[in-house]
Amino acid sequence: MIVMVKVEGTLDEMYRLFGDARQAVGSAKKAVASTKKVVRKVKRPLNAWQKYVKANSKKFKYKSGAKKGQINLKAMSRAFKKRRK
Repeated sequence: MIVMVKVEGTLDEMYRLFGDARQAVGSAKKAVASTKKVVRKVKRPLNAWQKYVKANSKKFKYKSGAKKGQINLKAMSRAFKKRRK
């Protein structure tokens, strides 16, 4: 349930009322950000297919048609499977 409250006064009065709340929110955000930096996941190494796509994604592109410029994953997978045998 949300309750709306009307607050009237000058700008200086508003800062005196809500200024401390802004500082508290800012310090809480900084504390959360600092803890996020400490907890990091270990990156998994790329598998063979991911390495292949990363290295050859510019070679296998559609040259014409609706998909022009996009990566042709079907052709890439065929070449990858032939390479692996």
